[in-house]
Amino acid sequence: MGTLVYRADLMHMVLMISVIIPTLDAEQDLAATLAALIPSAVDGFVREVIVVDGGSRDRTLTIAENTGVDVVESPPGRGLQLRAGAKRARHPWLLFLHADTELSPGWESAASHFMDKVDQGRIPAAAAAFRFRLLDDGWKPRFLEAAVWLRCGLLKRPYGDQGLLIPRTLYDEIGGFSPQPLMEDLDIARRIGRRRIKMLRAHATTSARRYRTEGYLRRTLRNQACRALYATGVPPERIARFYEAGRLPESS
Repeated sequence: MGTLVYRADLMHMVLMISVIIPTLDAEQDLAATLAALIPSAVDGFVREVIVVDGGSRDRTLTIAENTGVDVVESPPGRGLQLRAGAKRARHPWLLFLHADTELSPGWESAASHFMDKVDQGRIPAAAAAFRFRLLDDGWKPRFLEAAVWLRCGLLKRPYGDQGLLIPRTLYDEIGGFSPQPLMEDLDIARRIGRRRIKMLRAHATTSARRYRTEGYLRRTLRNQACRALYATGVPPERIARFYEAGRLPESS
């Protein structure tokens, strides 16, 4: 019995995660995102949380500092921020999480099972993402969730709001996040490759505020148009400018 306990404790120490959260004026959601990580932090599974701020002008930094997480300041741009957070991280597994995304209770079980298989060599080095869920009621969010589930099942191309759990060794091998302001999630998923991306059973629940404000159809179409433009070679910087302005760039 003593040997079994020792081995379990040893494995628990190996499976240590650094969580990296990019922020920019995220005061409405950050507290809930951090609160969802408390049980795993108390248990020692999450060993550090790094908030990488891109110049917030609201209470984002105050919220982060009051919760005792590590705070890193960075130029704005999600790719730059994620890259800066990964550079600061000290543990063998990295979990990249959006500031408006909460992990479901018990996510640690799904994550540790996957991590254990990678660390023991039972499967080749791989990354994982969570199932997409929107914090809203009605058929529209359920329809969108089903579409994302189908896309991930067929293409293995999760987006950033599904989180990304990846061993440091694999992250370094592929060169990490590119320092780009938008589409950094598609870029890194492409470099990881479909065969090295697994989907976990736990959920990542994202705020639906922007969908409700902008309208589900309009926002979904705009997101897909941006991704299509990226696939045709439009620079991410150009897409980001028009995305924030609420209109799409011309194809030329």
